[in-house]
Amino acid sequence: MTAPGWRRPLGAGPAHAAPKAGSPFTGTGALLRLNLRLDRVRLLIWTVAVGLGVYGSVYSLDQAFTTEEAIQARGALLTNPATIMMTGPAFAADDYTFGAMVANELSLYVFLTAAIMAILLAVRHTRAEEESGRLEMIRALPVGRFAPAAAAAATVALACFLVGAATTLGLVSVGHEDLGLDSSLALGAGTALTGLVFAGLATVAAQLTEHARSATGMAMAGVAVAYLLRGVGDVIENTGSWLSWFSPFAWAQQTRLFVDLRWWPLAVSLAVIVVLFALAIILSHRRDLGAGLRPARRGPATVAGGLHSTAGLAGRLQRGSALAWGIGVFFFAIAMGSLANSLDGMLEENPALAEWIAVDGTDLTAEFAAVILSFVMIAPLILGVSGILALQGEESTGRSELLLVSGRTRSGYLAGWSVTVIIQVAVLTLLGGVGVGVGVWAGTGDAHWVGEMTLAAAAYLPALLVAASLALALFGFQPRWTLLAWLFVVWIALALFLGDLLQLPDWALDLSPFAHTPALPGQDVELPPLLAMTAIAVALTAVGLWGYRRRDLQSR
Repeated sequence: MTAPGWRRPLGAGPAHAAPKAGSPFTGTGALLRLNLRLDRVRLLIWTVAVGLGVYGSVYSLDQAFTTEEAIQARGALLTNPATIMMTGPAFAADDYTFGAMVANELSLYVFLTAAIMAILLAVRHTRAEEESGRLEMIRALPVGRFAPAAAAAATVALACFLVGAATTLGLVSVGHEDLGLDSSLALGAGTALTGLVFAGLATVAAQLTEHARSATGMAMAGVAVAYLLRGVGDVIENTGSWLSWFSPFAWAQQTRLFVDLRWWPLAVSLAVIVVLFALAIILSHRRDLGAGLRPARRGPATVAGGLHSTAGLAGRLQRGSALAWGIGVFFFAIAMGSLANSLDGMLEENPALAEWIAVDGTDLTAEFAAVILSFVMIAPLILGVSGILALQGEESTGRSELLLVSGRTRSGYLAGWSVTVIIQVAVLTLLGGVGVGVGVWAGTGDAHWVGEMTLAAAAYLPALLVAASLALALFGFQPRWTLLAWLFVVWIALALFLGDLLQLPDWALDLSPFAHTPALPGQDVELPPLLAMTAIAVALTAVGLWGYRRRDLQSR
C-alpha cells in the first residue's frame, strides 16, 4: 500500500518496482531542465551584466576617443609593458584603429568574466552536488550514469553561449563602422569557448578533490596562471610569443579581432575543451562517488587554538580567497598606477579623455591616481560581500548548526565571522592603496605617493562597510534576499565606471556609497559623509544580528 501523500519520482514506473535507467544518458533532459530552473536568475544576471558591460564600455570608448590622433595616442601606450600585461597583444600598433582598441581594452576582461562564471557553474553542478549528498540521491533514481555530468556540461555550455551572444550583441548594438560583424561574432565565440575551457579545467579539478571550495580554488589558480602566461608572453613579443600560446586567453586574442581576423586559433580552444572533458570522464571512473582522486590530507591530532573561535575558523576558511585577491589586487594596482607617467601625453593628444577619467587639469597625477584607486576598490567590495555571504554555504550544509549546538550563541557566531571578513577587507583596501602608490612612484619617481595613496584608500572603508553590512542584514533576515547585495555591488560598479558617460541622474549616482567618498588625494576630506556611512553600516549590522537571532536556520 502506498502511504498517503507519497509521490513517485518523475519518470518512475509502478510503485512496486522502480525501473532502471535504459542508457547511460537517461534523464539528461530532465536534469538539464532542473539545472536551468535553479540557475535561471544567475544566468540572466550574468548575461545581462556582460551584455550591458560590453555595450557601455564600447560606447564610453566611442565618446572618449573621437579623433584619429586620440586613437593613435592610445596605441602608443602599447609600448608600455604594464599596458600589454593588462590588455593583450599589440596588433596594428603602428596604424591603430578603434576596433583594435576595443579588442585591447575589452577582450581580456570579457574572457576573464566568462572563465569565472564557467568555473563557478561547473563546480556548482559537479563537486558541490556530490559534497552535499544530492548527487547520491539523484543517482538512486532511474537516471543514467552520465546523465548528471552531461546535464552539468550542457548547463555550463548554454551559459557560455548566452554570455558569448550577449558580447556580440553588445558590440554590434553600438553601430560603430570599425566593429564588423565577423569580428564581433569571433569575439563572442572566443568568449564562449574560453569559458568552456575553464569549465573543463574546473570539471577535472572536481575529480581530484572532495570539496567544492578546493575545486574552485584549483580552477581559479589556473585562471591566474593563464593570465600571467599570456601577459609575460605578450611582453616578450608584443604580438604574442611562444609562451603566450600556453594560455587559453591567448587563443581567443590571437584571432586578431578587428585587425586581420583569423578563426583557426579557436580550434585550439575546441580541442582542449574536448580533451579536458574527456579527461574528467576518465578520472571519474577511477574514484568513488563523493571521494576525490587526491586523498584528503589528514589533519593534526589536536586543533589549533585559534580554530576554537568563530573568528579563527572564518579566517582559516576565507584565507585562500583573501590571499588570492590580495596578490591580484596588489600587482594590478602597481600596473595601473605606473601609467601615471604617460598621462600628460595622453591628455595632450586627447583632451576629451579628461572628462572620461574625471580630471580637471589642476593636479593630473593626483586626480588620475584617485580614479585608479576607485577602480581598485571594487576588489575589496566584492571580497566583503562574498565573505559575508559565505555564511550561506555554512548554513545550507549544516555546519553552522553544528557550531551553534556546541554552545556558541548566534550573535557571537555571526559577529566573529563578520569581524574576520571586515579585517580582511581593511587589509585588502590598504594593500590596494599601497599598490597604486608604488605604481605612481615607479612612474613619477616620487616615493611620497605610497603614503598618500594608502591614506586615500582608508577613506573607502566606510563605503565598503556599508556594502558588507547590507549583505549581513539581508542574510540575517532572509538568505533568499541576498541577491540584492550583489545587485548593489553591480550598481556601485556601474555608477563608478559608466555613471557620468551614461548621464545617470544625480539621485541614482548618490545611491552608491563611493559617490560620498572623497577622491583623495585630489579632494578635501569631508567627515560628515564618512561618519554617516559608518553609522549606516553599524545600523545594518545590528539589524542583521537581530534578524539572525530570530529566524530559523535553513535545512540541508
